[in-house]
Amino acid sequence: MTSIPRDQWYVAAYGREIGRELFSRTICGESILFWRTEAGEVTAMSDRCVHRRFPLSQAPTRLVGDQVICGYHGFTYGADGGCVAVPGQKRVPRTARLRSYPVVEQDSFVWVFIGDPDRADATRIPRAPWLDSPAWTTVSGMEPLAARFGLLVDNLLDLSHETYLHGGYIGTPEVAGTPITTEADDAAGVVYVSRHMDDAECPPFYSRSTGLSGRISRWQDIEYTPPCLYLLHSRIAPVGSTPRPDGTDPDAFHVEVVYAITPETESSTHDFWAVARDFALDDQAVSDFLAEQNRTVVLQDVEALDVLEKVIATEPPGYQELSINIDTGGLAARRMLARMVEPAAATVGA
Repeated sequence: MTSIPRDQWYVAAYGREIGRELFSRTICGESILFWRTEAGEVTAMSDRCVHRRFPLSQAPTRLVGDQVICGYHGFTYGADGGCVAVPGQKRVPRTARLRSYPVVEQDSFVWVFIGDPDRADATRIPRAPWLDSPAWTTVSGMEPLAARFGLLVDNLLDLSHETYLHGGYIGTPEVAGTPITTEADDAAGVVYVSRHMDDAECPPFYSRSTGLSGRISRWQDIEYTPPCLYLLHSRIAPVGSTPRPDGTDPDAFHVEVVYAITPETESSTHDFWAVARDFALDDQAVSDFLAEQNRTVVLQDVEALDVLEKVIATEPPGYQELSINIDTGGLAARRMLARMVEPAAATVGA
């Protein structure tokens, strides 16, 4: 049985990745072809020709105007996935149509809907407005993860691992030593996890980017909207700073860490990451530093989770995990994700 929720929006790419070259990415086990029309709109369709399943992302397939011409037998498709020409005959078979996918480009991401297109309500896509706001500067990337997406969800909702896995980058003793608060808003479909450290060591990730040194006030407020979007609202300020109710905090530095957690298959994941900041907006050295540091942190997670996936895949059935207080956010997320999968499982079994 699948563990991947369907009838959901997932991040397929950054907008910058998709242009007039044919681009393919597997999302939730489905190989999807992306490209931009001459008008600049992103289109998405199955990356398999209806004739003999040749991948349309594979040369010598080419894009001519707003038509994709299969490089194997010349079947030609329009931007809506409909076949407009076939070799050796004038009549195009009625069933010669690629599956097309609803697509929305928003907040620097390209979102694709996996499931019944009639359920593709774009208002359900969670927002990350900092990523393309002129008031913020963003660095971003994506790393492949050879592990199921649920392991990355667990990882990001329990930041106590920063102390041990990411020491020397973002981890300090206070992260693991500070209790968390967790709220699961089932009506809104959001999990909130907060850890407020009023007197903490300043890790290199922040000391070298902000100029702060010594002890700091460090707040981590997580907002996870299953299945795909994770936000970490990070506040860093001198010890004793009092945050304002409206969140402006003129004496603080704010960082928005965004992850799009997109299943590639049942056991692999696209780990999109972005770090947006409201300080040193035009300082390229700060951007380069944060990009290098965050990619290193992401790769540390990737290495650990790739190992964990191999362990889980070879484990005998019936193993019981031990969970403690730090796991409440991850457990709440698991429950929400399980409810998203249940309707699809019921449909398959009907």
